[in-house]
Amino acid sequence: MTAPVMSLTWTDHLTGRQGFLVVDRLVRGVCSGGLRMRGGCTLDEVAGLARGMTMKEALHYNPEGRYVPLGGAKGGIDCDPRDPQAYGILVRYLRAVRPYIESCWTTGEDLGLTQDLVDRAAAEAGIVSSVQAVFPLLDDETAARRRLADAFAVEVDGIGLDELVGGCGVAESALAALDRDGVPYAGTRVAVQGLGTMGGATARFLARAGLTVVAVADIKGTIANPAGLDVEALLAARDVHGTVDRAALRPEDRELPVDAWLSADAEVLVPAAVSYAIDTADQERITARWIVEAANMPVLPQAEELLAARGVVVLPDVVVNSGTNAWWWWTLFGDIDADADEAFAHIRRALRTLVGRMLERAEADGTTPRAAAHALVADRLPVIAERFGWYR
Repeated sequence: MTAPVMSLTWTDHLTGRQGFLVVDRLVRGVCSGGLRMRGGCTLDEVAGLARGMTMKEALHYNPEGRYVPLGGAKGGIDCDPRDPQAYGILVRYLRAVRPYIESCWTTGEDLGLTQDLVDRAAAEAGIVSSVQAVFPLLDDETAARRRLADAFAVEVDGIGLDELVGGCGVAESALAALDRDGVPYAGTRVAVQGLGTMGGATARFLARAGLTVVAVADIKGTIANPAGLDVEALLAARDVHGTVDRAALRPEDRELPVDAWLSADAEVLVPAAVSYAIDTADQERITARWIVEAANMPVLPQAEELLAARGVVVLPDVVVNSGTNAWWWWTLFGDIDADADEAFAHIRRALRTLVGRMLERAEADGTTPRAAAHALVADRLPVIAERFGWYR
């Protein structure tokens, strides 16, 4: 794939903090990708994420659906979201990139930011909607916007549907891999890094499917219990950043170092926090059979090569965590209504299909699942370009 269409760096005039925007591709003049905020975020990181968004959009292309793919993009701000100055920086960043949001870049929540916070800051920056660039592509903008607003108002067990759809897709991807290898859910153990929106929802869906969550990690450390954690109690004890109140722990739950999740005695690892979480040294500690990338780019390429040589299967982010992005567009374009059961069913079907195709391709080609996913994208991009046109 070629260089991105556009790459820019913004510097906040008050704090000196930097923000980034990378447009990897434009399809029909529009691109899609969330905005993350974390200390240490870099332009290279955002460029990699933008490339991943191009792949996610292409993988979910369905010629029979109303939603047709957009290009890939990503935004990033180098600031800890807990910093007292973070919100002001976010508003000023959005004000600076407002012309792109109004014309070509549709964005939303990502690592460190909730959709509510993005919406509030966008309104303060004078932006009508963080996805307004896609409105001209809709058949009925008013109905589409009402449908999306209704979907964001749906709650399941007191949790917003928008906070659950991504984790549903990650969990279903893991279950599809287990099913393919004939591994029963009961007795299969899981360790999750990050208990925010994506990690928390993934842990919930896997626990409800019958798997045993034996470890979860947040910024304070790893909480472990070989007999299984009370996932619902931990989720209820989280703050907005996914940090668990330790007062909710049971006597048999243990507190371990932050990186202890890596070596947890589990068959499935779910890195659901930051990028670059597993390097070549970290991978030596992993005994799991599957790594399911709920986070974006959590496994470094060199580490993945070493893991593959040891028979550890990495299910890549571009497939397994693509559910949130797809759900936005399925809802906005009218492929699904503002209904939780319909959303979960659509996500499960889509992710099972994608994971199945990816693993079949990997087996046929003798490659890793990530290489197979790239091959599937390479097959689809010329079709998308021919039908809709795009800027390379």
